[in-house]
Amino acid sequence: MFIVHVYVHVKEEHIEAFKQATIENARNSICEPGIARFYVAQQRDDPTHFILMEVYRTSNDPAKHKETRHYRVWRDRVEPMMAAPRSSIKLSNIFPDEKGWDTP
Repeated sequence: MFIVHVYVHVKEEHIEAFKQATIENARNSICEPGIARFYVAQQRDDPTHFILMEVYRTSNDPAKHKETRHYRVWRDRVEPMMAAPRSSIKLSNIFPDEKGWDTP
């Protein structure tokens, strides 16, 4: 698995519009064969901060995701909503492994 956490700081007046656009992107993203999980989380004590937690099956799948129409629409739609450029970190999972939570 290949995991990406994307950090987004949104202008306060765009919180709801960002959430709607991002949920639409996430719904489409989870249909991609290379995406195992796609979470959208909002910071509780500062609702202008979000984390997108993307779990890909291989390290090549993020590039495939960025080629999709729904990603490009999302990217262009939310860009003016951001208070700062988004950033990300790339992670490799340690547990659970690709077999899942029930691995003995």
